[in-house]
Amino acid sequence: MPFTFNSHAKTRSLTRWLLTIGVPLALSLAMGAVQAQTWPTKTVKIVVPFAPGGASDILARAIAQPLSQFWGQSVVIDNKPGAGGTLGADIVAKSEPDGHTLLLSDVAVHTIAPKLYPKLPYSPEQLAPVINLATFAHILIAPNSTPLKTFADVLTQDKAKPGRFSVASSGNGTSTHLTIEMVNMTAATQLTHVPYKGGGAALTDVISGQVDLMFIGAPPAMPLIQGGKLKALAVTTTSRMSTLPQVPTVSESGLPQFESVAAQGIFAPAGTSREVVQKINQDIARLIRQPDIKAKWDQIGAEPVDNTPQKFAAWLGTEAVKWGRVVQVSGAKPD
Repeated sequence: MPFTFNSHAKTRSLTRWLLTIGVPLALSLAMGAVQAQTWPTKTVKIVVPFAPGGASDILARAIAQPLSQFWGQSVVIDNKPGAGGTLGADIVAKSEPDGHTLLLSDVAVHTIAPKLYPKLPYSPEQLAPVINLATFAHILIAPNSTPLKTFADVLTQDKAKPGRFSVASSGNGTSTHLTIEMVNMTAATQLTHVPYKGGGAALTDVISGQVDLMFIGAPPAMPLIQGGKLKALAVTTTSRMSTLPQVPTVSESGLPQFESVAAQGIFAPAGTSREVVQKINQDIARLIRQPDIKAKWDQIGAEPVDNTPQKFAAWLGTEAVKWGRVVQVSGAKPD
């Protein structure tokens, strides 16, 4: 039987497609493009889910004024500390998805918190990754009075006397705590975890020698190391820090391929148009390439990442799997 073309059926099919998918899709894309061209139309609020003075707050204040000049609108910082950063993350997750409310936070609110908190008020899917601002090594620090010289010394002496070293953290379930647990899992050590209610009190006790060691993010540790108040034994990135080139990595000190990094990222409420997310990503990427901002990153031991939303999301997925396993094996619980 010869093939015949039914033009009327084809037309009806095309019409149905346009009404159900084509036109709404085209309108959505057009609206997104218009939003990106006109955004922002009002003050942009960056929620920092931690108290002033921490890494998230330092980075937010470094970029707020330059971004306000880029965007022609005020950019304000709103500190909302509490519940390990999840309070502020929840606020942003439930905000209007128009790009005017953003989250600048340790990525643990996206990777670790969902594994740690049994009843998290938001889900990671409610926070759209925008850009990874920077990564930080955790630095293994000790009092200047310690006879320890390297991380290899820690491993050797722990093997000889398991549990001999006390290691502070900024709280149960934090990345500083889970880094201790990862070392114990990887090296079969028995480092004794000592949780504190925040990094400040822990640092004070490390300086005074009340505890032996601490893994801590680079920003608060750098000035104390450079000022001679603390000794740096190792860094947890796979390569040495440019600002501490004399300090070996954990990987080269006895635990090959070991890596534990803290990262600071920007998130928007899910549902924010792809075009607006892309614009925010590109503008911030342009900003953090500028020499004055790069110099601020160097001062606190931060490595700029400057990636796309898609690459950031993929990296977050990998980190969530890694830290989820550490939470499960260690049995870590939040404070």
